[in-house]
Amino acid sequence: MDSQRDTGSRLDLGSRGDEPLSPAIRHVAVVVPAHNEEQRLGHALESLLRATQGLEQLFPAVTTSISVVLDSCTDRSARIAASFAATHPVLATLEVKLRSTGASRATGVAFALKVAAEDPEGVWLANTDADSTVPADWLVRQVELANSGADAILGSVEPDPADSDAAVLLRWLELHPFKESHPHIYGANLGVRASAYLQSGGFPAVRAHEDRMLVERLRRHGFRVQATDSIRVTTSGRTHARAPQGFAAYLRSLAQDVPVVAESA
Repeated sequence: MDSQRDTGSRLDLGSRGDEPLSPAIRHVAVVVPAHNEEQRLGHALESLLRATQGLEQLFPAVTTSISVVLDSCTDRSARIAASFAATHPVLATLEVKLRSTGASRATGVAFALKVAAEDPEGVWLANTDADSTVPADWLVRQVELANSGADAILGSVEPDPADSDAAVLLRWLELHPFKESHPHIYGANLGVRASAYLQSGGFPAVRAHEDRMLVERLRRHGFRVQATDSIRVTTSGRTHARAPQGFAAYLRSLAQDVPVVAESA
């Protein structure tokens, strides 16, 4: 669900000259695709609810929604999501059979925009994954950056040390240093103004790299894209891939590059 290194050029917030900033954000729609994530989905939703509460405290006029897109799930993911939806009206679930992360994200966005009933200029689309947990200020920071002029935000991610091989995690950190204006794109930590998303054509219906393709479209259209480490998301460090070219597959490729250290006698 996450793309690897992005080698394209980045646009600074001032890339559109003296044009006025877009309207302030009035609604934040979180979209979460899920495929058989019963082990991590509950933690992901708990972190998202904390983030919506944090946003409500600092931006009480901004409304929120969370759309969980359950794609071809055969485990307990649907029941877990439904239990959260039963007690948290901000959360809704959709069950689809697309077997495509890109199509799942696009479906979730389309549903969220219908629920929002707002002008897309004032709607922010926050994207993450069902195997990831977001920080409490995840939405607050995105709204702050959006209100300051960003059309899209590329956050950073860190594999969860709890389920990552130590050597692979070290290799990851060597290749992905945490810094502002980083060159990476992760579907687990990506925000975009709805109007920019729609004008750029949205997420393509592909199984992997839909995040990178969307950002390439945004840049071609001249939208302001800002990369930041100020909202770091923790994601699963597993190496058994759900998508053939997704984040887990990339971690597995790093594992193949890690030298084997012989145990001492």
